[in-house]
Amino acid sequence: MLTIQSISVFQYKNYLQQSWAFSERVTGITGKNGTGKTNLLDAIYFLCFTKSYFQKSDGLLVHQGAQGLRVAGEFIKNGEYFSINGIIRETGKKEFRVNDQLCEKMADHIGNFPAVMIAPDDVQIITNGSEERRRFMDALFSQVDHQYLLQLMLYNRILLQRNSLLKQMAELGQRSSDLLDVLDEQLVAPANYVFNKRSTSLKEVLTLISNRYTNIAGENYNLQLRYDSSLLQATFGDILRQNRSRDLQSQRTQQGIHRDDIVISLNDQPFKQIASQGQRKSLLFAFKLAEFDLLKEVKGFAPILLLDDVFEKLDPVRMHNLLHEVCVENKGQVLVTDTHPERIRESFSALGLPYGSINTVR
Repeated sequence: MLTIQSISVFQYKNYLQQSWAFSERVTGITGKNGTGKTNLLDAIYFLCFTKSYFQKSDGLLVHQGAQGLRVAGEFIKNGEYFSINGIIRETGKKEFRVNDQLCEKMADHIGNFPAVMIAPDDVQIITNGSEERRRFMDALFSQVDHQYLLQLMLYNRILLQRNSLLKQMAELGQRSSDLLDVLDEQLVAPANYVFNKRSTSLKEVLTLISNRYTNIAGENYNLQLRYDSSLLQATFGDILRQNRSRDLQSQRTQQGIHRDDIVISLNDQPFKQIASQGQRKSLLFAFKLAEFDLLKEVKGFAPILLLDDVFEKLDPVRMHNLLHEVCVENKGQVLVTDTHPERIRESFSALGLPYGSINTVR
């Protein structure tokens, strides 16, 4: 089992200095909008992933007008105590320590303290382009397979070099380059690793999503989920050779694992075009709970579940069913935010569930 016992923040987002303890397995975090409920969840996520769930730039995590930040948490994993400290120094340098041992590489920390966040904007997984669904895949598989994360980082680094070279060659009018051949060769191995992991593991994940959707939405209506990749039709080496002229013309790599997608259909039509708001919300939760299920299966314990403002996304009946599943049937730690303390109280009381309370009034 994995739980966070306490957390303290210094100059993190809207907090100058604050600390909290989590006495119960389930915690309700309440307060008005803008008081820091989401930032508290994000601080927990930061300790698990070495980065924010919501901000791409570490600089945006530092309290306005301040320099540097510190987040510290105490965790229990399978009966063993861990202290995690994340620091962004005034220079912008980031450091992480686990039990006072410096993490030489941030990537080595990913997956050791698994967590799943569900936030309002996550509906973009359903409604937006393929980048959001790749982000979902990568966040999941990076936690269950450290080599996947390393190979993905390597692929992205070489891809940037290749795109830069394509732009340079187009500007200079070059049509052949030994360096491009070298980069193409270097791209193949990491691309194949990521593709093989996605194509094999997604079979289970997509089945989990479909089952979760049926349970949450109370319907099926022929939901179809399919992994789409250019590598399903040809080897990546062949793809790069066949598309070189197009790549030179467009000055970027047209095909590869960086264009993969999960295609979602309902009754043989694009899901996001015909689905209702309720269906979209139900599918979002299905995606996230499938992520939760796979992490629990692989790790042997439930990841920490962070639910941000979920009461606004489902009707009371579906909300009750969801909370019963993630708070009662699941024995892992759950932290839930809401603007209404009475709604938290009524929901958990209806489940007969002991819970802790935190109010972020400022």
